[in-house]
Amino acid sequence: MVLKLYMFETCPYCRRVIAYIKESGRTDVEFHDIRKSEADRLYLNMVGGKEQVPCLFIDERPLYESSDIIEWLKAHPQT
Repeated sequence: MVLKLYMFETCPYCRRVIAYIKESGRTDVEFHDIRKSEADRLYLNMVGGKEQVPCLFIDERPLYESSDIIEWLKAHPQT
């Protein structure tokens, strides 16, 4: 399973998700900062359909909302 988190550093909702990922010790999530990479921003818009962060792509399917992302990560621990 490929997990990619589209985010930017000053977003409080992104920080919440990132804090959970770090606290849980997960190492299977790729981080993509849309403010540092134009390619990442364009990908988020093209595939996700909007420029909303945080967005966790799970095998190329977007999941929005920090609480939903954290709940999904809890329900699907790293193997």
